Amino acid sequence: MQTETQTAKSVSRWCQDNDLSRSMFYQLRKKGLAPAVMKIGRRTLISAEADAAWRKRMEEEGQNQVTV
Repeated sequence: MQTETQTAKSVSRWCQDNDLSRSMFYQLRKKGLAPAVMKIGRRTLISAEADAAWRKRMEEEGQNQVTV
């Protein structure tokens, strides 16, 4: 059990947590629909804030289904 709050996730972990494939993530990113990412060295991470903003945007656009 993890006791500390994770502030950023790798793309792979974020995809796993959101039940999306990595290829779907990159399709969303190509269309400007993925969460914002940050590069730390060679790693690409998604912050908790970017994840929350993405979720809110997807919920608000839920009435208009996003097609990739």
